[in-house]
Amino acid sequence: MSDDTKLYYINIKDLSFRSEHFVIDLIRYLSEVLPQITIERYGNELEIVAPSTLSKRAIKLRIKKYLYRKKLNIDYRPIAYIDPDKDGYIVKEKKLYEFSYY
Repeated sequence: MSDDTKLYYINIKDLSFRSEHFVIDLIRYLSEVLPQITIERYGNELEIVAPSTLSKRAIKLRIKKYLYRKKLNIDYRPIAYIDPDKDGYIVKEKKLYEFSYY
């Protein structure tokens, strides 16, 4: 990795539990809408090498668009990594709360 590229990680563990088909579609979608990036998959994690001019926010926006188009935005959302060693997102399943009144 050189100075003019950045390395991002996307954890897709929750999405791959739902269906492997969604993960393959996500990789295909990201490579089509962002042709300047290279994506490699290592288990439940995507490794994205992007130019330094591409913001991390742009990748999050494309993930959200994909989830919306596949109608997965009700169940999943991208959140930032807590780990300081890795820069990127986790596609996490939303916690749904049900309140029952009487």
